[in-house]
Amino acid sequence: MSQRNPTISKGVDWSLVWIWFILCVIGIACIFAASWHDGDNFVQGFISLKTDYSRQLLFMILAGIVGTFILLTDSKFFTATANLGYAFGIVLLLLVFPFHTRIKGTESIIRFGSAFQLQPADLCKLFVALALAKYLSRVDTNFTRARSQIIAAAIVLAPAMLCKLQDETGLALVYFSFFLVMFREGLPPAVLIIGFSFSVLVVATLLMDRNTLALILTGIALLAIYLMRKPIKRSSRILLGIILVWVVCVGTVWAVVPWTFKHVFKPYQVKRIYAAIGKEYVPDNDAARAALANEEQSSSKKKDNSNNNYNVNQSKIAIGSGGLIGKGLLKGTQTRYDFVPEQKTDFIFCTIGEGFGFLGSLAFLGIYVVLLMRIVSIAERQRSVFSRAYAYGVASVLFFHITINICMTIGLAPVIGIPLPFISYGGTSLLTFSIMLFILVRLDADRQMVLR
Repeated sequence: MSQRNPTISKGVDWSLVWIWFILCVIGIACIFAASWHDGDNFVQGFISLKTDYSRQLLFMILAGIVGTFILLTDSKFFTATANLGYAFGIVLLLLVFPFHTRIKGTESIIRFGSAFQLQPADLCKLFVALALAKYLSRVDTNFTRARSQIIAAAIVLAPAMLCKLQDETGLALVYFSFFLVMFREGLPPAVLIIGFSFSVLVVATLLMDRNTLALILTGIALLAIYLMRKPIKRSSRILLGIILVWVVCVGTVWAVVPWTFKHVFKPYQVKRIYAAIGKEYVPDNDAARAALANEEQSSSKKKDNSNNNYNVNQSKIAIGSGGLIGKGLLKGTQTRYDFVPEQKTDFIFCTIGEGFGFLGSLAFLGIYVVLLMRIVSIAERQRSVFSRAYAYGVASVLFFHITINICMTIGLAPVIGIPLPFISYGGTSLLTFSIMLFILVRLDADRQMVLR
């Protein structure tokens, strides 16, 4: 009987559970430090459920309860319901359009009453991780074939496009992290190289004059033709390939990038991208100038002066003021007195930087490094493709969130509004990351099984 009904602790990697607990406690402490004011009743603040830190504690307890149920669940349940969960996630994203509530510039939130909010764009990452792992683990999936690669890409890009239509650009970009999972499962390195090269070309287009960059690309193409003149004589396809690459690159510089920045991104988003690379954005038409002026006027009322990058500047001041060892948890002036906008969500790292300084921030990042390394180690010991692909999906999403969020707070990335895992305030975010992690713990406990 004991073999058919194992205890909850059998096979569980408790190191992941403890790291989850530590990060959640740190998150509550940071939200408390950014919310509490002198004279507030400490105990009443935690039991009232009217403060952000008390609600975050409630979300943590709820996540722990859900995690316990997950650890008691048969691992086969997740493979059996992966596709159904993905369909449910897409339906939730579609329901946002008729039932959304516009909050802080985004239309991706569904509100239930006055207390509960749901952001399907955040929750759907869990369903995509499971569905992608399910597809990659199928017996008839041959990931060396283009058809399988296109289907896997469609699984990832479909919710990303819906997120973009909801003005949730940051979370839409998170879904691209799943391409790292595909790379681990056999996606040709050339795809990642092309993607990285395209990103470099886009940044170069923003930094340089387009005509100058086009001339440089033309010179590189001519040099390639000269250096490969002998192979070209044997096969004209090489020449056609070089010409095709040149056409794509020049077309990107002259047409794709300008069109995307004009019709896909909003003026304030373009301005943030330009600010991240150290350039000033000047709109080239009256409509863009009017839209940017309206956004700046709206932002200034919220102490979010995007005209002079108020968010990032205040964030860097807060982190820099922490020095080597920090001012202490409740002694920071920038975060305690609301100088940093969104300091409990997108810019929560400022509280750590100001309160605990460089050494504290380094120790905090060390926890994340240990978490990611542990997840990768767990992924590589799985017998099942499903479990391995899911583990890499969790690691990729966490890595993207951590890297972009922290780079955003120190001015190395544009402000795209994505939370810091387990730390930023938000019930949907905390529950989503917690469920993803506990499912991984459950799958790893059954790592000797081959799941499909």
